Amino acid sequence: MNKALIQLHVAVFLAGFTAILGKLITLNEGVLVWYRLFFSVVILGALMIFRGQLKRITWLEFFKIIGVGFILAFHWVTFYGSVKYANASVAVVCISMAGFFSSVFEPLILKKRIVLVELLLGLIALAGVYIIFDFHPHFKIGILFGVVAAMGSAIFPIFNKQLLEKHSPEVLTFYEFIGGLLSLTLLLPFYFLISPAHHYRVEGNDWYWLIIMACLCTVAAMDLQMNALKRISAFTVNLTYNLEPVYGVALAFVFFHEDENMSHHFYWGFFLIILSIVLQMLRVRRNNKPKVLKVGMRD
Repeated sequence: MNKALIQLHVAVFLAGFTAILGKLITLNEGVLVWYRLFFSVVILGALMIFRGQLKRITWLEFFKIIGVGFILAFHWVTFYGSVKYANASVAVVCISMAGFFSSVFEPLILKKRIVLVELLLGLIALAGVYIIFDFHPHFKIGILFGVVAAMGSAIFPIFNKQLLEKHSPEVLTFYEFIGGLLSLTLLLPFYFLISPAHHYRVEGNDWYWLIIMACLCTVAAMDLQMNALKRISAFTVNLTYNLEPVYGVALAFVFFHEDENMSHHFYWGFFLIILSIVLQMLRVRRNNKPKVLKVGMRD
């Protein structure tokens, strides 16, 4: 159990670390995600072949997975766009709004009843982001990217959960990476019209950061999460991943000293977001009904 908890926290830590790597890598966010997906497909594919986990799927299922892979790529591009146009702290804070969007999109897509408490908790997080937006106008574009990334983060697990009923997490993730890579390859020329790239080739230290991102923060993080799930409940995994923005902000402060550029309004906004997360954790614990894990790639 202790080993599984350590594995889980390392996976969450690595998820928070992706924002730091996104800041260090000099590539445009679209190019960055293309390389992340490419390296992840190669590494994960080789690992699955070695383990005998790779399985063929029908063309119909593949086209369904491509759509979800596009949502994953879209989420990553907008997330790193938030990192580039604002900073790592703002990006991970905005991602915390995924709970609010989940409370809205999941009932609409799955035709379920809206849970008022979840909507109210999401509105608290929304208020936190609004405070940061209002008092840090120079981060406006980055915050907008972050809000859109949170929408992608909320929509992705809704569709991913349905596909998990037919495929193992490893197989599904691999084909989603392929789907995201194909989608991004087709759409990047149009995206560059909105956000031009200064260069397209990987140069200098970007090689190291991209390999670390693909190996540790993508493939290894997924593997750690899957191993942890064998020993601990999905309920514990869901609660632990709420620490991702906390890890992300702490790392941004350590690596880039971003706290020096933040006014006290940022901390008030961040406090409201953390408050909404804590209240949700307490609510779920009180109900004592473990939620089904929506397994999928985190940031």
